[in-house]
Amino acid sequence: MAGQASSSGELVREIASLITQALNLDMAAADIDPEAPLYRDGLGLDSIDILEVSLVVSKRYGVEINANSQDNQNIFRSLTGLAEFVAEHRTC
Repeated sequence: MAGQASSSGELVREIASLITQALNLDMAAADIDPEAPLYRDGLGLDSIDILEVSLVVSKRYGVEINANSQDNQNIFRSLTGLAEFVAEHRTC
C-alpha cells in the first residue's frame, strides 16, 4: 500500500506540473492544493482551462476524457480526482 500511495502522490505532482505549464499559471505546481476544486472556486479554472487540461492529460497519459461525460464533474473535482481517473484509465 505504501508504494501505491507514493506513486499516487507522484502522479498528483506530475499532473499539477502539467497544469501549471499548460496554463502558464503564476504558481508552483506544489502550491496547488490536491483537494481544492479545479473549476471556479479553488484553483479557479474556467471551462476553456479545463478543456486545455483534458487535452494535455489525454496526450500525456493516453486517457480519453469526453467533453460531454457526466463523470467530468467528478473527474475535475480536484487534482486528486483527476489523478485517480488517470491512474485508473491511463494507457501510457
